Amino acid sequence: MSSLNKFKKYTDSLPGQGKKMPVLFTSHGNPMDIIKTREERLFWETLNKLGIKLQKEFEIKAALVVSAHWCTNDETLVNVSANPKQIYDYYNFPKEYYDVRYTAPGAPEIAKEVTKLVPSVKPTTDWGLDHGAWPMLMHLFPEGKVPVFQMSINYNAAPAYHYDLGKQLKSLREKGVMIIGSGSMIHNIRLGMQKMMRNDATLYGWEAEYDHWLQKQIEGRNFEALINYTTSHDYGELAAPTPDHYVPSLYSLGLLEAKDEISFFFGGEKSLTAPAFGERSFIIDQV
Repeated sequence: MSSLNKFKKYTDSLPGQGKKMPVLFTSHGNPMDIIKTREERLFWETLNKLGIKLQKEFEIKAALVVSAHWCTNDETLVNVSANPKQIYDYYNFPKEYYDVRYTAPGAPEIAKEVTKLVPSVKPTTDWGLDHGAWPMLMHLFPEGKVPVFQMSINYNAAPAYHYDLGKQLKSLREKGVMIIGSGSMIHNIRLGMQKMMRNDATLYGWEAEYDHWLQKQIEGRNFEALINYTTSHDYGELAAPTPDHYVPSLYSLGLLEAKDEISFFFGGEKSLTAPAFGERSFIIDQV
């Protein structure tokens, strides 16, 4: 009983608000698209319109991003920096890709709440906003006024670990924290590059079938199939040969409540923008 009382004390330490915060799972795009404008790229425009809507309807005190590009070994970390640095974690790109700037404050006190809710999550200041976060955020929250912090992905953990950890963060939704999983449920960089290096942007053909299956599992709340993605569909391991881009979706799905709705703000053919890559993105919100 004492541990339950401690848990309640931790979750009560942030002030509540009237509306439960939505949860997102979103693509962060291909790094090559970072310098494209919203007029040039439909997904950036979609994110921008969504961000405008969310900021009108909710008082967002902070955003917690679980990015595919911060992976740690055998542990989960949370960044408690007051001013997270912008990380250009891509290499040998033209100069203009390193001239893009995005600045947002951190949320150290809220980040520390994560370590209290889940004591196995450890604080660090050795990170910032990587390219799984800031290219998406610069369109979702372009003014940089929403405080942002990241939580890492334990690369060696089983998929169920990520889903269960998401569930443990549910109370943050009632404290003004918007949790965003950032990745791609279809992301085979080896197969994608095989075609792109030949300037061939055509799909392999299996992407649409698997994307449709993912849509049906999400709509049907078939979480067991989504957690066991490497074995629940013939294309599962092909679509996500490494866990980094897929498992951010499990954090978002773990935050779902029974009365919540799931809807796709980007999906279907328009989300299959490159071979072996998909940008299907969804929002979880209370009815």
